[in-house]
Amino acid sequence: MTDATTDATTDESSADRAVVLLSGGMDSATAAAEARERGYEIYCLHTTYGQRTEDRELECARRLADEFDAADFLQIETGHLSAIGDSSLTDDEMAVADADMESDEIPTSYVPFRNANLLAMAVSYAEANDCGAVFIGAHSEDFSGYPDCRPEFFEAFERVVDVGTKPETEISIEAPFVEWSKTDIAERGVELEVPYEHTWSCYRENEPACGTCDACAFRLQAFQTVGVRDPIEYAERPSYVEDA
Repeated sequence: MTDATTDATTDESSADRAVVLLSGGMDSATAAAEARERGYEIYCLHTTYGQRTEDRELECARRLADEFDAADFLQIETGHLSAIGDSSLTDDEMAVADADMESDEIPTSYVPFRNANLLAMAVSYAEANDCGAVFIGAHSEDFSGYPDCRPEFFEAFERVVDVGTKPETEISIEAPFVEWSKTDIAERGVELEVPYEHTWSCYRENEPACGTCDACAFRLQAFQTVGVRDPIEYAERPSYVEDA
């Protein structure tokens, strides 16, 4: 943390810094690229919470932080989410289901209230480092199944931040893709030259990606739709685009 000598300096530095919740996945990598494109110096926060692919995700997050020339990289262990359970991402007794891209049900991969936990830590990190924004890569295909990915959730959380931080603190919650599809994100990421070879989305495996869980299916569909080959390795690479 750099101490500002004047209020004006504090305001300027806050406006130029942002925390990015960097999971190591496709969406968070694109959010980091978007933050950098907007002129922010980025501070990367990665959390491990007992997810099946936590080792690969951490490896990818560290590599991405280097690629984006991040000012800082902070890893936090959040084992309480695994201890709480009730998610196929953290509970070995629950199977990770195959993709059901038409379902309106909340999937078993939902980690109860995870984004509130992650955003709370990100805001603490942001306030301690005079950052003016927190970026998260959540998007519309997530909030169709995950209640803590809805636009109104982020709007409400920003109000909590306003009330719960120091009077002089101004931190915005930036979810730039919240109304976007995965395909939209892939298009933007290709435009921003995101190094997707250093990202990981699979819910099941550290390598190769399974190709058939929800995360793999939506990711592959996005790349197939924009006509770019996903650069990571898959055990299976089904087509998720009609007439492809």
